[in-house]
Amino acid sequence: MTMTRQSQPAPLALYIHWPFCVSKCPYCDFNSHVRDTVDDAAWCAALLVDMAYEAGLTADRKLTSIFFGGGTPSLMPPSTVAALIDAAQRHWGFAEDIEITLEANPSSVEAARFSDLAAAGVNRVSLGLQSLDDTALTFLGRAHSVAESLDALAIAQRHFGRVNIDLIYARPEQTADQWGAELQRALSFGTDHMSLYQLTIEPGTRFETLVRTGHFIPADDDDAATLYELTGQMTSAAGIPAYEISNHARPGSESRHNLSYWRYDDYIGIGPGAHGRRLEAATQRHKKPENFLSAMERNAHGLSSEEHLDAATCATESLLMGLRLAEGIDLSRLSQRTGIAAADLLDMDAVDKIAQLGLITRDDNNVTVTPQGMPLLDAILPQIVKIEADAAA
Repeated sequence: MTMTRQSQPAPLALYIHWPFCVSKCPYCDFNSHVRDTVDDAAWCAALLVDMAYEAGLTADRKLTSIFFGGGTPSLMPPSTVAALIDAAQRHWGFAEDIEITLEANPSSVEAARFSDLAAAGVNRVSLGLQSLDDTALTFLGRAHSVAESLDALAIAQRHFGRVNIDLIYARPEQTADQWGAELQRALSFGTDHMSLYQLTIEPGTRFETLVRTGHFIPADDDDAATLYELTGQMTSAAGIPAYEISNHARPGSESRHNLSYWRYDDYIGIGPGAHGRRLEAATQRHKKPENFLSAMERNAHGLSSEEHLDAATCATESLLMGLRLAEGIDLSRLSQRTGIAAADLLDMDAVDKIAQLGLITRDDNNVTVTPQGMPLLDAILPQIVKIEADAAA
C-alpha cells in the first residue's frame, strides 16, 4: 500500500572531504591520494565555491553538524578550516549545539595544529590511533608510534570538548586476551566515543594483494565474532555501549554527524569523491583531485553525478542504514517520510521468524537488530528488506 508522502523539516549535515595523505595505508579503500605538493590556497578557494553551489539549493536550513573527513584533514591549514566553517555559517546558519568534527592522525606535527583548529571552530576531533601496539602499527602502515599517538591524545583532550579514538581489531593472529588488554587500556583514556573496527580486506588495497599472494591470513569469522562479542561486553561495562555496529559512546555523546547518515537525514557532501543525500537526490563529486578541480573551473561545482531517488529507493536505503543502529527503525517515521507503508518495506513474517532466534526485536512501531544479530546483519538484511520493486507496488 502506498501512503501520502509527507515532508518534514529535518537536520542538515555538511561533509567536507580533504583527499590528501602523506602515505596510503595498506587497508584503506577511501578516496585518498598522495601528492608531492598541495596548493592550499587553490583548494580552499575550490571548496568554498563547491560549498556555495550546494548552499544555493538548501540555504533555508540550518546545519546541525560539519565533518571534515579524508584523506587526512588534519593536514589542512587551520586557516582553510576556519574559512570553510565561517562560510558555512554565513550560508546556512548553525544550530545552537552544532557539532564540528575533524579527523586527525595522531602525529606530533598534526597535534601542534590542534590549538589553531579549536580556535577555528572545531569542537570534536576523531583520532586515528588504530592500535596501541607498535608492531601492529607497523603492520597497518601507520607512521606514528604509540607514544606519539598518546601525546597527541593528551593534547586533543586539552583543546577539544569531545574526542573520539579509532582502533582496528581482529588483526591476524590477534587473541582475545591481547585485544582485551588493548581495549581495556583504551577505555582508561576516558574519551566519550570510540570507533572500533574489525580489520576487513577491501578490494583494490595493498592488503588484498598481500592476502592473495599468501603473505598473511586474515582472522577467520569465528575469531572475529568472539572479539566482537568481547568488545560489546567491555564497552557496555565501561558505560560506552555500542549505538551502531562499530561505534560506542556515552549516552548523549554519540556522533551527531554520523547519526545523520544512519537516520537518513539530508547531508551535503563537497570535495573530491564526497557523496551526499539532499532534496531526494544522491550526489557524488569527482574522485580524482585533478578532475575535481577541472570540474570546478568548468561548472563552479564538483558534481560528477546527481540522481533523483524515488520513494522506494529512499525507504530501502533508510532501512539499510537505520538497522545498523541500536535504536533500530521507527516504522511510522519512515512511512511518513517516504509515503510507503511499513508492510511494503519489510517482510514481517521473516522478521518474526528471525526474532524467534533472538536476532531481532519488534513491536508495533519499531524494528531493532539485537546485539547478537549485529554481526549477522549482512545476512539478515536480504531476508527482511523487500526489493524496491515490491516496495513501490
